[in-house]
Amino acid sequence: MKKAYLENSGRYINDLLRFDYFSKNANLFSNGFIPLGIGTVFLCVIGIFGFYRFNIPNENLIIFVSAVVIGGYMALNIGANDVANNMGPAVGGKVISVASAVIIAAICESAGALLAGGDVVQTVAKGIINPGDNIEVHDFRGLMLSALLAAALWVNLATYLNAPVSTTHSIVGGVLGAGIAAAGFGLVNWITMSKIAASWVISPVFGGIVAATLLFFIKSKIVNVSDRKKAAQKWVPILIALMASAFVAYMAMKGLKKIWQPSDTQVIFYSVTAFFLAWLFSKPFIKRRAEKLSNNKKQIYTLFNLPLVIGVSLLCFAHGANDVANAVGPLAAIVSTFTSASVESKVTLPFWIMFIGASGLALGLLLFGPKLINTVGEKITKLNAPRAYCVALASAITVLIATTLGLPVSSTHIAIGAIFGVGFLREFLENPDKKRLRPGHKLNHSASESFKNVNLRLRRKLVRRKFVISIGAAWVITVPASAILAAFLFFSSQHLGVNF
Repeated sequence: MKKAYLENSGRYINDLLRFDYFSKNANLFSNGFIPLGIGTVFLCVIGIFGFYRFNIPNENLIIFVSAVVIGGYMALNIGANDVANNMGPAVGGKVISVASAVIIAAICESAGALLAGGDVVQTVAKGIINPGDNIEVHDFRGLMLSALLAAALWVNLATYLNAPVSTTHSIVGGVLGAGIAAAGFGLVNWITMSKIAASWVISPVFGGIVAATLLFFIKSKIVNVSDRKKAAQKWVPILIALMASAFVAYMAMKGLKKIWQPSDTQVIFYSVTAFFLAWLFSKPFIKRRAEKLSNNKKQIYTLFNLPLVIGVSLLCFAHGANDVANAVGPLAAIVSTFTSASVESKVTLPFWIMFIGASGLALGLLLFGPKLINTVGEKITKLNAPRAYCVALASAITVLIATTLGLPVSSTHIAIGAIFGVGFLREFLENPDKKRLRPGHKLNHSASESFKNVNLRLRRKLVRRKFVISIGAAWVITVPASAILAAFLFFSSQHLGVNF
C-alpha cells in the first residue's frame, strides 16, 4: 500500500512538473512575436490565395484581396476573444488545463463552423440596415469592408486590454456606423438596434440569475449537507439530465439552426427524451464514481468534471456554427457583389470562405486565446467544478429562454454575467474572513477594534470590482466605438478616392 502510494505520488509530482514546464513555455510563446508572425503568415497565405484563385478584374482585385485578408483578420480576433467565454470557466475550475481547453475549443469551433455554419448567410449583420435601392453596389462594398475592419480592430484592442466583448455587437456597430456614413440615418433599422441595446442589460442579468440559482441549489442540496456522497448520488444525475435536456434544445434551436430547423414540438420531445436517457445512464455511473470518493467537498466536486467538459465543448461547437458568420458574412456579401449587379439580402456561402473563417477562429484561439481564457476563468472570481458547471449550464438555459421570448442576447454577456452571478452569490452566502472566526477562537478585542475588523470583512470581496467596471464599460462602448471607427474608415476611403 505504501509503495503504491509513493509511486502514485511520484507520478503526480512528475505530471505537475511537466505541466509547469509547459505553462512557462506557453507563456513565453504567447507573449513573444511568434504568434504575431504566424498570424501574419496566415493572412498573407489567404491573401495570395484570393489573388491567384479567382478571376477578378484588375480594377477590383485590390478590394477583393483586402476583403479576404480583413475577413481572416476578423476570424483571428473572434477566436482570440469570444471563445474564452466558453472555456474560461472550465480552466478556472481546474477541470482542464489551458492547453487542453485551447485544443478542445479549436476542434469544436472548427467543426461547428464547417459542419453547421450553413451555406447561406445574411449580407447585413442582424438586419440592422436595409440597403434596398438606397445604396450603390460600390458603396455597399466600401460599407461592409469598413465595418469588418472596424470590428476587427475593436475586438483586437479589447483582447489586448483583457476585455471579453461581443464580436456580434462589434460587427453590428461597424455596419451601423459605415451604413450611416454611406447613406444617412434612414438606412438603419432602429427597432432592431434598440433590441440589441437592451441586450446589454438583459444578457448578463439573465445569465447571472440563472447561474446563481443553480449554484444555490447545488450548495443547499449537495455541498452543504452532512452526507455529501448520498446527496450527490441523488442529485448529480438529475443535474446531468437537466444539462443534457438543455443542450439538446440549445443545439436544435441555435447550434444546428442553419442546417436543421425542427418544430417546437420536436424540440420539446427530443429534450424530454434526452433528460430521461441522461438520468438513466448517469445514475449508475455517478453511483460507482461516488462510492470511490470520500465525503470531502473537493472529492465530490470531481463528479461535475465530465459533464462540464462535454457542456463547454457543445458551447464551442454552437459558437463556431453561429459566430463564424461575423467574420465571413460581410466577406461573403462583398464577394457576392462581384458576381451580381445588385445587393442581395442573402448570399451563398462558398466553402473556401467558410474554411477561412473556421481556420481563422481555430488559429486565433491557439495563438492569442490563452490570455483571455485565464482572465475569464481566474481573475473575476474563484471558480471550481460546480461553479463552472453552473456557468456553462446557465449560458445554454439563458439563450433558450431569450430565444423563446424573442429577446436578442449576447452569448459573451451571458457567460460573463453568469460568472459574476456565481461570485456575488458566494459573497452573499460565504464569509470571506471565516478563518478568523473558526470555532474555539477567542476574540479579545475592544469595541473599536472589533468594529474595525467588521469593516475589514465587509470590504473584502469575492468578485474583483475592477473587472465589473472595465468589462461593463467595454460592453457599453462596443457598438458606438465600432460605429465611429467604421464611419471614419468609410469617410477616409471616400476622401482618398478609393474605388470600391
